[in-house]
Amino acid sequence: MSTGDNKTVEQDIDTTYAADNEATTEEAGAEVSEDATVTSELEQARVQAEENYQRLLRVQADFDNFRRRARAEKEDFAKYASVKLIEQLLPIVDNFDRALSSSKETKDFDALVKGLDMTYRGLDQVLSAEGLKPIEAVGQPFNPEFHQAVMQVESEEHEEGIVVEELQKGYILKDKVIRPAMVKVSV
Repeated sequence: MSTGDNKTVEQDIDTTYAADNEATTEEAGAEVSEDATVTSELEQARVQAEENYQRLLRVQADFDNFRRRARAEKEDFAKYASVKLIEQLLPIVDNFDRALSSSKETKDFDALVKGLDMTYRGLDQVLSAEGLKPIEAVGQPFNPEFHQAVMQVESEEHEEGIVVEELQKGYILKDKVIRPAMVKVSV
C-alpha cells in the first residue's frame, strides 16, 4: 500500500471511530435519559407508596378508635339496659314499703292483703308491658319446650301426657322461654 492509501485508511478509521464515538455518545445520552426517567418513575412510586402507607395508618387508627367507642357504648348499654324497667318497678317497691309499714302500725291484715294484691297487680302490669307472659300449663299437653316434668301421676280424669298440676309458674319473655313451668304430668 502506498502512503496516500495509508492516509485514506487512517481517515476512514478516524471517520468510523468518530461516527462510532458519536453513536456511543448518543446511546449513552439515551441511556442517561432513560435512567433519569426510570429514576423519576421510581421516586414517584416511592412517594405514592408512602402516601398509601400513611393513609393506611390513619384508617387503622380510625378503626381502632371506632372499635374502642363501640365497645364502650356496648358496655354502657349493658350496664344501664335495665334502667327503664327499674324506674317502672320503683313505685311498686314504694307500695310494698307502705303496705308493710301500715300493717305494722295498725295490725289490719285485711288491708295488708288488699295492699299486697294491688301491688302484685301493678307488678304484673309492668312485667306484661315488658313482654313477660306466664306459660299456660294445667290441662295442656306436656311440651318439653315449655314444661319441666318433675312428677308423673296416674289420673283417671286426664289422658296420658296432660299437665295435671302446676308446681311453679313458667314464663316467656317475648318469644323466649326464660323459665319452664314445673309440672305434674298424667300417665
